[in-house]
Amino acid sequence: MSVTLAPTRAPSSTPTAPGRRTRVLALPEARWALTSTVAFLAGLILDTVDGPPWAYGLLYAVAYVTGGWEPALEGLRALREKTLDVDLLMIVAALGAAAIGQVLDGALLIVIFATSGALEALATARTADSVRGLLDLAPTTATRLTGDREETVPTSELLVGDLLLIRPGERVGADGQVLDGVSEADEATITGEPLPVLKRPGDEVFAGTLNGAGALRVRVERDPADSVIARIVTLVEEASRTKAPTQLFIEKIEQRYAVAVVVATLTVFGIPLAFGADLTDALLRAMTFMIVASPCAVVLATMPPLLSAIANAGRHGVLVKSAVAMERLGEIDTAALDKTGTLTEGAPEVTDVRPLPGSGLDGDGLLAVAAAAEHPSEHPLARAIVGAARGRGLRVADAEEFVATPGRGVTAVVDGRVVGVGRAEALVGEVGNGVDRMHRGDGMGKIVDRMRGDGDSMGDAVDRMHRVGDGMETTVDRMPRANGMQDPADLTQPPGASASASASAGTTVLVTRDTTPVGTLTLTDRLRPDAPTTTSALTTLTGTAPVLLTGDNPRAAARVAEATGLTDVRANLLPEDKVNAVRDLQLAGRKVLFVGDGVNDAPALAAAHSGIAMGRAGSDLALETADAVVVRDELTAVPAVVRLSRAARRLVLQNLVIAGTFITGLVAWDLVGHLPLPLGVAGHEGSTVLVGLNGLRLLRESAWRSE
Repeated sequence: MSVTLAPTRAPSSTPTAPGRRTRVLALPEARWALTSTVAFLAGLILDTVDGPPWAYGLLYAVAYVTGGWEPALEGLRALREKTLDVDLLMIVAALGAAAIGQVLDGALLIVIFATSGALEALATARTADSVRGLLDLAPTTATRLTGDREETVPTSELLVGDLLLIRPGERVGADGQVLDGVSEADEATITGEPLPVLKRPGDEVFAGTLNGAGALRVRVERDPADSVIARIVTLVEEASRTKAPTQLFIEKIEQRYAVAVVVATLTVFGIPLAFGADLTDALLRAMTFMIVASPCAVVLATMPPLLSAIANAGRHGVLVKSAVAMERLGEIDTAALDKTGTLTEGAPEVTDVRPLPGSGLDGDGLLAVAAAAEHPSEHPLARAIVGAARGRGLRVADAEEFVATPGRGVTAVVDGRVVGVGRAEALVGEVGNGVDRMHRGDGMGKIVDRMRGDGDSMGDAVDRMHRVGDGMETTVDRMPRANGMQDPADLTQPPGASASASASAGTTVLVTRDTTPVGTLTLTDRLRPDAPTTTSALTTLTGTAPVLLTGDNPRAAARVAEATGLTDVRANLLPEDKVNAVRDLQLAGRKVLFVGDGVNDAPALAAAHSGIAMGRAGSDLALETADAVVVRDELTAVPAVVRLSRAARRLVLQNLVIAGTFITGLVAWDLVGHLPLPLGVAGHEGSTVLVGLNGLRLLRESAWRSE
């Protein structure tokens, strides 16, 4: 029959309590290994002090059974499928040693082999635990509303469209949208945001997040199996089962090597026997050869370091999706970075409030008026303006007759006066048209009269607005299509500002009241505080400064590049242009790491040698395409995970050297001289445990922090 080598045994997955670190003894492999070790040590003590032979013989038998039953069972299953399992070789060698009277040596082999299997299982379990520790798993039950009736149901039975009641202090049972109620949600485990997030109708909530003091009615938008938490846990489990290219190469070589070991073992046994050697001596030498030549340490050289690196990265908020992805991260020699949402925060913020002379408003008054008009709008800039007003503790008045025109801005009646926020030229027409459409009850007629009164005709108002807002651009018209945010460099200046100042001033919008300009607001997309540190670290790691690839205009890109120390800047790129830029770098022999967050970044993430997505604001497509996700949105985690991957690759190489040295030395000793079986067992299995422990070094905190 044809003989091939089965893949190395996969440690059994053990369910663990949500958010808890796996205890070693919670693993079946660890419990069996401990039982085998205790029985072996007890038998060894009795054997040493000349105790009853039946007693230490029984203890040795317990060590054989508890430490060897699982690999023996797997080996027999593999043999039934006409494949040869490395574990079965070890079991045969141990039983062979016992058959010729070397019971102690066989038991030692079983104990150390079981211990190495427990170490491999521990590395795998810690990988899953570390990423699960980022998130508290969603509750097992939820309160579902059906008409006027409440019922408690398992979250696994929830369907898209179900209506849930989330009481104060409860965890959200499924990803969904708030339909009614106002509260705050602690989303730290999902986004890393330390402060509770305000939740109102229309906002999204995530399974597993903690509701605050208010009650919410939430419509389920995703099947529980597709929630953010479920997808992350699934990705972790898949990562634990994947094999890196180095591991696959080792297994390919191992298939032939194992057959060679079996043939060589028979040769080592048969040749001396043919020349008259003692049967016991020939069999002992053959068993020793099989043990020391078996590639157990080589098999364990690769996965423990990579799995430990995945676990450590997960503990620090970086989800690496597979062992393949972890290994490839360490190979990169060039970084390419998106701008908006990656080097910048991707969210607008009011940075300048300028009331115009004669408006009768100070900065707070201008901001409050603009926030009142923008309050009904769902636009990101509107939310930023309202957020800035609330941040200053200002009263946001109710708005009536709200009108929003895409590409133009908004108008609304605030405290009996028509307020507009947006493009100067557009506001004139919007206010004029809006006033005619508005009903004239409750004082509206007086507003119109004032707007059309003597000395303040609509024509005069238009002229003033053009003079004051000359050259100003609205945010909406100038927004980059890819990332949905206006960049500071695209902005036009307030009255009197220089062209150079406009390049970094921010998105400027005009605020009018009864068609009269009363001031301007400037909003910017802030550079992430850790962006310069990150680009510097990536430059040090790769030996070349990262490339900036953005869909924004050259001035915007230049401003960010100057702040982060980048020199290779490519702007005005469509998604396909980003892909072409990445491919050009790779055709030049570079292995590119691309970091992005938007839908437009997904093609480049897929084309790059490795891709990392920013998790907090990243699109679903980008998160699915990337090899790794920075869950907590900490940009400095990007160079940190690259360093960790390189450390894992170094440990893999160290392990291969250790394993190869031990195998070569012990085989040569056994063939040239006489290698005692106990020493062969200790040397071979000791090297297996050594490479396993060496790989687990990457679980330490210092492995993440190392420079």
